Amino acid sequence: MNQQIYERLLSVARDGNRGYTTYGEISPLANLDMENPADRDTMSKLLEEIARHEQEAARPMLTAVVIHRVDNIPGEGFFKIASEFGRFKSKDKLGFWINALNEVHEYWQRK
Repeated sequence: MNQQIYERLLSVARDGNRGYTTYGEISPLANLDMENPADRDTMSKLLEEIARHEQEAARPMLTAVVIHRVDNIPGEGFFKIASEFGRFKSKDKLGFWINALNEVHEYWQRK
C-alpha cells in the first residue's frame, strides 16, 4: 500500500472542514501523472488497495475523500469496489458518495 497516499487521505478525513482531495492532488505522492492513462490505472489500483485495507479493518471507505476535479465525485472504481463490498446497492451515486464521505469524516475525526 502506498503509505504517502494513505497518510494524505487520513489527513483529509481528519480535517475538521470535512474536505476532500482530488486524484491530481495526490498523484504526485506516487510520482503519477493523471494525464497519462497508465498512471490513472495505477492510481486506481493504489486506491483499491487502500479501500481493501479499510474494508478488512471494518472502517468506512476512506477513498471517498478522493474526487475528480471536474465533476466533484469519485471515479467509477470507487463505486465498483463499493458494490463488491456490498455497500453500494442503488443507482444513486451522488447520494451514496455523500453518505460515505460523511461516514469517513465522522469516523476519523473521532480518532
